[in-house]
Amino acid sequence: MENLDWKNLGFGYRKTGDNVRCYFRNGQWGELEISSSEFINIHISATALHYGQEAFEGLKAFKGKDGKVRIFRMDENAKRMQDSCDGILMQKLPVEKFMEAVHLAVKKNIEFVPPYESGAALYIRPLLIGTGPQIGVKPAEEYLFIVFVMPVGPYFPEGFKPTDLVIMRKYDRAAPQGTGKYKVGGNYAASLVEGEKAKEGGFSAVLYLDSKEKKYIDECGPANFFGIKNNTYITPLSDSILPSITNKSIMKLAEGMGLKVERRKVPYEELSDFEEVGACGTAAVISPIKRIYDADYDVEFNYGSEPGKWSTKLYNKLRAIQYGDAPDNYGWVRFVE
Repeated sequence: MENLDWKNLGFGYRKTGDNVRCYFRNGQWGELEISSSEFINIHISATALHYGQEAFEGLKAFKGKDGKVRIFRMDENAKRMQDSCDGILMQKLPVEKFMEAVHLAVKKNIEFVPPYESGAALYIRPLLIGTGPQIGVKPAEEYLFIVFVMPVGPYFPEGFKPTDLVIMRKYDRAAPQGTGKYKVGGNYAASLVEGEKAKEGGFSAVLYLDSKEKKYIDECGPANFFGIKNNTYITPLSDSILPSITNKSIMKLAEGMGLKVERRKVPYEELSDFEEVGACGTAAVISPIKRIYDADYDVEFNYGSEPGKWSTKLYNKLRAIQYGDAPDNYGWVRFVE
C-alpha cells in the first residue's frame, strides 16, 4: 500500500484483498463466505453467459478527516439491484444481506480505503450472476452474489473539469420498453461501440436521445444528465434511464439549496436554454459539461470552460457529506467500525 499513488489512481480494476460471496442454491440464500481468489468457477451453460442473467451495482466508501470510513447510501443500491432482478427474473438478494456483504467487504479491505486528503475513494462492486445451467431461455435455479472493492480516482480523468459530449442518433443504449432502467450488463455492451467512437473523437461520453422518437434527452453512457436554468435543476424522466442514486441525492440537495427541481421529459431543443449542464453518477459524482456536439447536424451547444456555480455547489455539498465534512442530515452514510 505504501507504493500506491493515492492522488493519481485513475478509475479501473486493481487487485485488493478478500472478496465476499453468497450462493443461492436449493431455493435459499446461504451464508456469506470470504474468498481470496479473483476468479470464479462457472458452468459452461450458466445463464449469465448465455442469456445475460447478470446485474451489478457501484457504490463508494470514503475516509473522513476524522479517520472514520463511511459507505454512501448502500441501502439504495440494494433496492436497485432488487429492481434489476425483477427486470431479468433473477433471485433477489435481501437488502440486509446485501448491506452485510458490502460492509464486510469494506472491513476486509479497510487498508485500501484512500486517505482523506487524496480525494479518492474505495469503489465497491456488487455483482449478481445466474450460475445455474440452462439451454433454453429460462431463468437459472442457482445464483452467485459477489462484492469486491478497489481504490479509485475520478471516472473521467479530467476530474471536476468540464468535458465534451457527443450526440449520435444512429446508436441506442436501450430499447424504449427494454432494460434501460436496470443496471444490467447488456445496456453497457450496447454502448461500447459508440463509446469508443466518442473517445476517438475527443469526447468523454455519448449523450443519448430517446430511442423511440429521438426528440428527448435520455442520459449519458455512464451517467444521468441534468441541466440548470432559471434556478431550476432539470433532469430527464424516461423508462430507459437508470435511476441514479447520485442524481436522487443531488435533487434532494438542490431543493435544500433553494433550487426548484423538475424531473420531466427534456426536449432536445432545450439544450440551447441551459445555463449549466452536467453528468452525474457514483463513479463521476458530477462531471460538468462544457460542450455538447451534435454530430448528425454539426451543431454545438456551449456552456463555458469552467464548472457552473450550481454544479460546483452541489458537487462540494455531496462530497462534504460523503467524506464527513458536512452533517449527514438525511441518514445517507453508514460507518464501518
